[in-house]
Amino acid sequence: MTVVYLMRHGESDFNREGLFRGTLNVPLNEHGRLQAEALGRALAKVDITAVYSSPLARALDTAHAVALPHDLEVEVDDAFRNINLGQWQGKRKVDIARSYPEDWRLWTTVPEQFLPPGGESVGEVQERAWAGLVALTKRRHRDETIAVITHRSVIKTLLGAVLGLKQGYFWKFYLDPASYCRLTYRDDEGFVLNQVNISSGVPGSPMEEY
Repeated sequence: MTVVYLMRHGESDFNREGLFRGTLNVPLNEHGRLQAEALGRALAKVDITAVYSSPLARALDTAHAVALPHDLEVEVDDAFRNINLGQWQGKRKVDIARSYPEDWRLWTTVPEQFLPPGGESVGEVQERAWAGLVALTKRRHRDETIAVITHRSVIKTLLGAVLGLKQGYFWKFYLDPASYCRLTYRDDEGFVLNQVNISSGVPGSPMEEY
């Protein structure tokens, strides 16, 4: 059996201030670093054999905290980078909602059918992230336990793929900063979702709805 811990990075100032992050290289804030350290401690006794990360700083910093107790190097995998939100990146969500009400309605109701201006779709994120997950579990790390530190948009699409959900699933999952989901994989049963949104134990910024 292969085990995968899908982890969301810790808090950044953009999370706290309600700004879209996307592919901007936003670092963890001080609270996010505490969350990352707590996440590392929570999984210190799990026999993790490899740690992968999105290339973005907030994920990488979290990944290093997870890898440290296991004396592992972090491997960067672009398959798990965050969704590209194009022209929305770095802007306040309240400003987008006010200035582009129809786009905001689509994003908050049917994000699977929406393409952010200049960005990428949820489906495109799912395609590359799923390919990355399959490569790790079915080929590189069969019968091992690995950690993948990434972003909530990426994890949501992977959970949707595991459960065979096509539409209307994206906002049905809530993921705290520095939380993890646990998947298992066997050839005879495929992927199974075991745990969702297990927190590091360090509270974060106010709940992010969108």
